[in-house]
Amino acid sequence: MRKLGIAALGAVAALTLAGCSAGGSAEETTADSGTITVWVVGTDTPDTARDYLKDTFESENDGWTLDIVEKTWADVSDTYAAALQSNDSPDVVEVGNTQTASFADQGLFLPLDDVDLPDDFLGGLQDSATYDGTLYAAPYYAGGRIVFYSDQILGDTVLPETLDEYVATGEARHTDTVSGIYAPGRDWYNALPYVWAHGGFIAEQEGDEWKAGFSSEGGIEGLTQLQQVYTNASNAAKDGDETDPQVPFCAGEVVFLSAPAWVQWSINAPEDAENPGCASTYGADLNAFPLPGLEAGETAPIFAGGSNMGVATKSKSPEMAKKALQIITSDGYQTLLAEGGLTPGVESAASSLPDTPVAKAQATALANSKVTPTTPKWAEVEGAQIIQEALVKIANGGDVAAIAAELDGQIEDILNG
Repeated sequence: MRKLGIAALGAVAALTLAGCSAGGSAEETTADSGTITVWVVGTDTPDTARDYLKDTFESENDGWTLDIVEKTWADVSDTYAAALQSNDSPDVVEVGNTQTASFADQGLFLPLDDVDLPDDFLGGLQDSATYDGTLYAAPYYAGGRIVFYSDQILGDTVLPETLDEYVATGEARHTDTVSGIYAPGRDWYNALPYVWAHGGFIAEQEGDEWKAGFSSEGGIEGLTQLQQVYTNASNAAKDGDETDPQVPFCAGEVVFLSAPAWVQWSINAPEDAENPGCASTYGADLNAFPLPGLEAGETAPIFAGGSNMGVATKSKSPEMAKKALQIITSDGYQTLLAEGGLTPGVESAASSLPDTPVAKAQATALANSKVTPTTPKWAEVEGAQIIQEALVKIANGGDVAAIAAELDGQIEDILNG
């Protein structure tokens, strides 16, 4: 998820409601009427799906209203835990797949054992939504990073078939004004495939202890190759993040852009939109391919981003909230997500994904994907932003082996603390 830089949720739990956004289910409800509030994050959920959820819920439940409130990933980091512990809690909330275990561990989500849900959830998302053997959230949608390019910018350059060729092509196409590969230093989701492709790992459990692997042989090889990209192929800010990658792309300043598949909608937004894209220029011939692996015909493992939907423990109307969740996981709703280009959390809806190069590239990429360690403490690792800080040091030319060893020590201190 995708998701982006997350503050430590343990610390968040202590926040006061003064930091929370409005939108909880404040009014008292009765058995015959009330309001259910659903929080979605960002603009990824298409309007068609939002309308379907509201219209279906209200038509099936006379006297009830469903309100959808759009939050940000900063809200998830900074205000969710406090809001979910308040007497003004929302009823159903979207969270990133890497965050779900922490919310479940804090007792903020109800178990879903008693809810009639689909039996064909995406395996990776279902694993992230399961804590201590119990499902605490419903898989919502998955997303993977693919490599975007415009034929106008690519020109006669041959598409790379291996990761080495990808990096070499990015270096060859790099100029003072054009990034061969756009790679901001803090974009750790795009850094992971280099580590994984070379056989490195984030952290693995050995008995009761966690062992971090950025300083493993494969980790060092991957981070060293990534340093090549930072130094020789990218003009992105060494301390920049992955926010708004369509901006340099639409300025004609990027050959290869590795970004979540849903960035296609930002690229293809009209030039006069509130958040302008380049639908009539570089978006007109937008194309994509999965990041290649070490051997031709292979893909590099990518981070399987995505979201899950949980029912708040302090919902005033948990049974009605669960009915809303059933609509969210229904074929009708999930099909609308697929038609919007999001890989649905329910596998049976995937047949509705558009037959486009972007959708095909994402499906291929997600077939070889990994997730972050499934432990409630992982949210603390993300919140500390130690991976991002280490990558910035690498982007600025630091000693890869020393930085990786320091990072592993920090990760192990958190996971084993």
